[in-house]
Amino acid sequence: MASNSSTPHDASNGPDRATVCDRLRRVTDPELDRSIVELEYVDEIEIDGPRVTVRFTLPTAWCSPAFAWMMATEARDAVEALSNVETVEIVLQEHLHETEINRGVNERRSFEASFPDADGGIEDVRAQLDEKARVARQYDAIEALLGVGLEPARIVSLRRRDVECDKSAGVAAVELSDRGFTATAPIEPIESYLEKARETGVGTHPDDILFRTPEGEPIDPDDFELVHRRGRLAQVNMSGQGGICDALNESRRARFEGDD
Repeated sequence: MASNSSTPHDASNGPDRATVCDRLRRVTDPELDRSIVELEYVDEIEIDGPRVTVRFTLPTAWCSPAFAWMMATEARDAVEALSNVETVEIVLQEHLHETEINRGVNERRSFEASFPDADGGIEDVRAQLDEKARVARQYDAIEALLGVGLEPARIVSLRRRDVECDKSAGVAAVELSDRGFTATAPIEPIESYLEKARETGVGTHPDDILFRTPEGEPIDPDDFELVHRRGRLAQVNMSGQGGICDALNESRRARFEGDD
């Protein structure tokens, strides 16, 4: 973050900065599937009792208004969910459409009302980006399972009930009932995938097949390599785009610090 400042407040009737920051960590750039805090988009958090203002800036002034809208609304909702927060103001800075986005988000208007000329609704865009993120996270989860010796045919047959995350041990346990033992894999890629899978409606029932094609269908064992490569391509694409955004954001911040 560019600034660690926050307005002094009475902790008895409002959140502290660390709590607000933790909520913002849950908000991701929908194109990169990375936290806006990790990406250093958040410039400032101002706290005045139960009133919170979050100021953020994207890597360029021409970043997609749809993506900016998603981040702004999710940041508002994430902070507003805190029990000791009454009002949240989100301020997008240095963006071509900051006026429309700030007004629309803070007045709780719809994206379509704020951008009547937009091509397509925000929910369709969100769904496409979430599915892309699911496929990319799936690649990491499958790599973790391959790394502990599970075979492709076994992986594509796994159901939600077969996998349990043990946070205290830092592992994901995979029940292999026909073999009479449980395999364990690193928890982070598995848990990350399960979170995004739930958001996209995959693996919400214990009997649901856990890993799917980008189209949402169960994976045929004969198509495993092809589907896994598609996951790798999605991940590489997001990583490459993320590298560009990181460079642009670093350049922007260097200019900002130079102006100071």
